Amino acid sequence: MSRTALGDERAVGAAYAAHGAELFRLAHRLLLDRSAAEDAVQETFVRAWRSSAHFDPARGSLRTWLFAIARNVCVDAAAARGRRPSPQAREVLTPLFVAEPADPFDAVLAGWLADEAARRLSAEHREALLQVHLLGRDYTDVAAELGIPESTLRSRVYYALRAARLALEEMGWTG
Repeated sequence: MSRTALGDERAVGAAYAAHGAELFRLAHRLLLDRSAAEDAVQETFVRAWRSSAHFDPARGSLRTWLFAIARNVCVDAAAARGRRPSPQAREVLTPLFVAEPADPFDAVLAGWLADEAARRLSAEHREALLQVHLLGRDYTDVAAELGIPESTLRSRVYYALRAARLALEEMGWTG
């Protein structure tokens, strides 16, 4: 797809119609804010239009390329809000959110594994892991927001990581 093709309003509209809702769900899941997710989707399409000359269909589909851009936009947005992923979070979660996988099938499979592992966690453990490790928020701030002692939050994160690793291993993940 060339810049000219993305420059056409109908092509951008078609790409948005095909992938906009999924990109919004990803952004909302990562940013936990509807407005920020909407901004992230808009920024994704702006970046895609600006760098359309770099899109190579031989390396992956338009959908895969847009999701990689959206992930980077969400990381930038989270960093701008002062939420940086911790080194431990990168060790645990990076294999699940690879920006440009060697094989698009691997990216889809990793996403399914991550979703399934997250579904197996309790709501409290999932929220603790998301806030502290994926978004990189401070334990003190998250504990205050949730109305629980910091030690309880630390326990939830510890057990959530253990449960997520176990769930991934049970599903055959070898990262």
